[in-house]
Amino acid sequence: MTVICPPSDSPLPALPPPGQGVSMSEEWPLQTFLELGAFPSAVPCARLHARQVLWEWNLTRFADPVELIVSELLTNAVNASRTLEWITPVRFWLLSDEARVLVLVWDANPQPPVRIDISDDAENGRGLLLVEALSDQWDWHVAPELGGKIVTALVGDAANL
Repeated sequence: MTVICPPSDSPLPALPPPGQGVSMSEEWPLQTFLELGAFPSAVPCARLHARQVLWEWNLTRFADPVELIVSELLTNAVNASRTLEWITPVRFWLLSDEARVLVLVWDANPQPPVRIDISDDAENGRGLLLVEALSDQWDWHVAPELGGKIVTALVGDAANL
């Protein structure tokens, strides 16, 4: 099995419109990035990283929903990456303007995330429903500058959205 690793100086992904006209560093001054192997162990690593960074940024009020969102999106990204011919890493960004936290997760699979209808007794399949419930908004877009797709979720103080 061959693993293709992109350069470690991976660019910050471009947000889809309406983020035009404002640079990422101006709108989101607090930023962190991780690139992880597409293994199940990536999920708890990303969760712990998110919790620690939010503590350092004094944004612990967002820790619980952000951790769960990171967990669900990273799980989906790992699974999507593992379906490809070449298993590629997954990438995770956490951005904040101190009133909101933006989670971005990239994987090399361009297929859109799919919210599935599940039965009440199903043991999994609720990830995107959970992301939708915990975030103020979520979306995805193809990432032409990186290939694959980026899934985003925004969590914030309702008054500041």
